[in-house]
Amino acid sequence: MKNPFERRSPSLDGPATDILPVTPDDAADLPAMAIALYVEGGGDLALVTPRGEERQVSVPDFFFLPVGTRRVRATGTTASGIHALVFA
Repeated sequence: MKNPFERRSPSLDGPATDILPVTPDDAADLPAMAIALYVEGGGDLALVTPRGEERQVSVPDFFFLPVGTRRVRATGTTASGIHALVFA
């Protein structure tokens, strides 16, 4: 099968090349910077942006949050089924 991403440069405009499950952690960054998060079970998300700013937002079930994220903190996060959309 031909890989349509083979010669394409990663772009914030278009699609992530992988989706990774997220285990919220207060100390460890995600294995790759997320361009967005997908949440299966709504609740609060405590996250750290690419610039190191801490943010907390409430999201509904089955929600895409299109914000760059380096870490999802355990403290303050009640949402579940969190996935990071990344460029692999």
